[in-house]
Amino acid sequence: MTYPRIAALALALALSAACSANGAPAGGGPAGGSGDGYGEAVAQEKALTVEELAARLDCKPDIQIEASELRQGHCKTSMGEFFLTTFATQQGKDEWMDAAPEYNPHLVGHLWTALSTRKVLERVQERIGGDLHLTDHRTQTPVPG
Repeated sequence: MTYPRIAALALALALSAACSANGAPAGGGPAGGSGDGYGEAVAQEKALTVEELAARLDCKPDIQIEASELRQGHCKTSMGEFFLTTFATQQGKDEWMDAAPEYNPHLVGHLWTALSTRKVLERVQERIGGDLHLTDHRTQTPVPG
């Protein structure tokens, strides 16, 4: 296993445990919102699964994490290697992004992220969209229009 792969897996496992530490679903409410209107607005957009995202990238993901709060799959394609992570709630995604290493770029969409090198993420972005976060992962992804 490569260092970035180990780091991504460790981060996802730690956050999976942290998101459900009190036994309640992450998000606190039926829409998983934080009361700021952001979570409620994007809750209406259908959240894609790891498999749906991977299919758009011609990948059959190797599922690394299968938890109620998040799922993570590893892909290796002609574009390169990357991780796709999906989240049950916006709050769970925000908590994961807050803990993400700032030196690793992330591609961020509605209730999902992709982790790899910038070069690979730019290729992935052409196929699935998302916002490229290079250093500050705490920047909120805009609400779909």
